[in-house]
Amino acid sequence: MQHIETEEVVIRPQGSLQILSYQEARQLCDVSERGLNDLLRQCTLAVLNTGANEDNGLDLLNKYARFEIKVNVKGRGVQVTIVNAPHHAFVDGELIVGLREHVFAVIRDLLYARNDVLHSGQFDVESSHGITNAIFHIARNAQLMIPNTIPDIVVCWGGHSIPNEEYKYSKQIGYELGLRDLNICTGCGPGVMKGPMKGAVLAQGKQRNHSGRFIGLSEPGIIAAEAPNAFVTELCIMPDIEKRLEAFVRLGHGIVIFPGGPGTMEELLYLLSILLHPNNKDVALPLILTGNHNSQAYFDQIIHFIELTLGEDATQLLEVIIDHPRLVAQKMHTAMSEVRRDRRDSSDAYYFNWRLHIELDLQKPFVPTHDNMAKLNLYKNQPAHELASQLRKAFSGIVAGNVKADGIRQINAKGPFELHGDPAIMRAMDDLLQTFVDQKRMKLDASTYNPCYKINCGDH
Repeated sequence: MQHIETEEVVIRPQGSLQILSYQEARQLCDVSERGLNDLLRQCTLAVLNTGANEDNGLDLLNKYARFEIKVNVKGRGVQVTIVNAPHHAFVDGELIVGLREHVFAVIRDLLYARNDVLHSGQFDVESSHGITNAIFHIARNAQLMIPNTIPDIVVCWGGHSIPNEEYKYSKQIGYELGLRDLNICTGCGPGVMKGPMKGAVLAQGKQRNHSGRFIGLSEPGIIAAEAPNAFVTELCIMPDIEKRLEAFVRLGHGIVIFPGGPGTMEELLYLLSILLHPNNKDVALPLILTGNHNSQAYFDQIIHFIELTLGEDATQLLEVIIDHPRLVAQKMHTAMSEVRRDRRDSSDAYYFNWRLHIELDLQKPFVPTHDNMAKLNLYKNQPAHELASQLRKAFSGIVAGNVKADGIRQINAKGPFELHGDPAIMRAMDDLLQTFVDQKRMKLDASTYNPCYKINCGDH
């Protein structure tokens, strides 16, 4: 389909970004590997493409190959020049206000994460506590943590490629949560990441709640597939998927999971790896799996996979509620009181869950190369929380091969990732992934889906 580009637009940031240094501006324009322009271009293009029905990062970059973004420091402040941007990001030549805010959030987070956290020497990002500390500072700089407020943030996970009936159900969940003045945090993209926010906007409006929060957490590798939807009011770009996942569980007070594809399985397995760890057995972090009347078979297969791989202790952590939005919201609202008591009794902050123990293996970035995917330990000769972490990496690699530009390039060059492990686990994984393919949960354009993975069953 033909696309229209807007030749050149100049915008000026507000707030602290008005006084960027010349060095910061040079970093944002630097096209070398040490510079930030490639990341800035990728993230900004995704933001400006909000609302488009596509989720292939490489296709997006190729489609708008002439897109450029430049940052200059002028005498009166900072000037951002956007060239050959998607035309639908503008109204009568003016950039939509919400998208303008998201562009500035991208600039803010890329600079802060690079200069003040990752390369500052003040954070040991090779240690567990150091990584958590880094996430805290990035989130605080994005003003995501508000003191003197009671627990009220519900994280919603689920697919970006979903049928319309599932999208409507996610809106109903958001509506019921919003009626109870609960706030929403998602991966900020389309599908289940958009539906709960849209429903909560309407409900909080009816309750005359003008302080509702709609938090979107993303990272550079996934933002093209999950560009911030129009309801996101607080956007934060974490440096990588692991820090994004940790930010969800540190900032959120409860989690609702809808049907989805490999990305949703990555999130569920990440959470189970945490909840199954002995150090977290007394931490209050309510979890509900829910879907419409057609989702029972989907969750049955998820439960079967979890029981086969991680055991009954893992399935005991999963409460499934089918086609009952009000019950989901009531349970989550009640659970907020339990979270509040837990944080108060343990002297933990309401706005950031410091007490939650997360293993370093879950925190360090996993780079899904062909070698790394083939070396994953997908066998049962380890504690359940460690196997969950390994399985999480496998699904993370599949997400990369599906939608991330770097992952797609690898698949195009070397063929599918190969996974090896316990035969029973591999068969269950193959069955589950085939279900995602059949249900068109892998990608938005699932009609042409070619698997980026190959499952090998064999002995250890």
